[in-house]
Amino acid sequence: MKKFAKTAAVLSLAAIFSVAPTAFDLAPTALAELAAGNPSPGFYLTFRQGKMPKDFEAAHGWTNGNPFNVNWYNKNVTFENGCLQLIIDRDPTNANDVPYSGGEFRSKNFFGYGRYECSMKAIKNDGTVSSFFTYTGPSDNNPWDEIDFEVLGKDTTKVQFNYFRDGKGEHEYMYDLGFDASKDFHVYSFEWHKDCIIWYVDGKEAHRVNESIPVTKAKIMMNAWAGKNVDEWLKPFKDNKLPLVAEYEWIKFTPFNE
Repeated sequence: MKKFAKTAAVLSLAAIFSVAPTAFDLAPTALAELAAGNPSPGFYLTFRQGKMPKDFEAAHGWTNGNPFNVNWYNKNVTFENGCLQLIIDRDPTNANDVPYSGGEFRSKNFFGYGRYECSMKAIKNDGTVSSFFTYTGPSDNNPWDEIDFEVLGKDTTKVQFNYFRDGKGEHEYMYDLGFDASKDFHVYSFEWHKDCIIWYVDGKEAHRVNESIPVTKAKIMMNAWAGKNVDEWLKPFKDNKLPLVAEYEWIKFTPFNE
């Protein structure tokens, strides 16, 4: 996310899909390990069960403010056709003087160094962002640390990588995908190490950095939203094709012992 935003590997594809394609949540033993402060357990989660998974939640009833031109509602986080769907639509209540609604899905638990992966199909529409990222910040009584994948709806043949360490960003990097991210599902992954971050697209390394690496355990998050006052970055939001939907088939986390 750009500096004004307030919140918001390597496995081969064959190895990724060797995991049994059934939905499951963090096991009680894994939760106990988290509660004890031990290294985060790994998990693989599909959305075929058609409901909110245990240990995850939808943002509801508030807005981030500029540059987010949406109120978050749990009704904008749905499960259809085996996928998680994050929806941008109008907000008829105009709550907080914000005319649109958006969807945000996030883990309740915090995760550290490891490989983070998702299968996503992004929104193609000026003024929008479809994302996969880790985030923690003042709302969690933590420093603002974040690692991002962001597909800007104005040009879905590219993806933006970014990260923050204690609120310091300015690390945006735009990568040419070689395909249209709104046409089909693709695998977006990053490895978070003590000394570097490496981003991958469909198993191919796309970008790496080794300075000012985040250190604070964070939540796993995805959201879809419309922007305001960021026309240079996102282009003005076009609302003539609402609702707009970003889709996710699965997410996966593999911890590193670092």
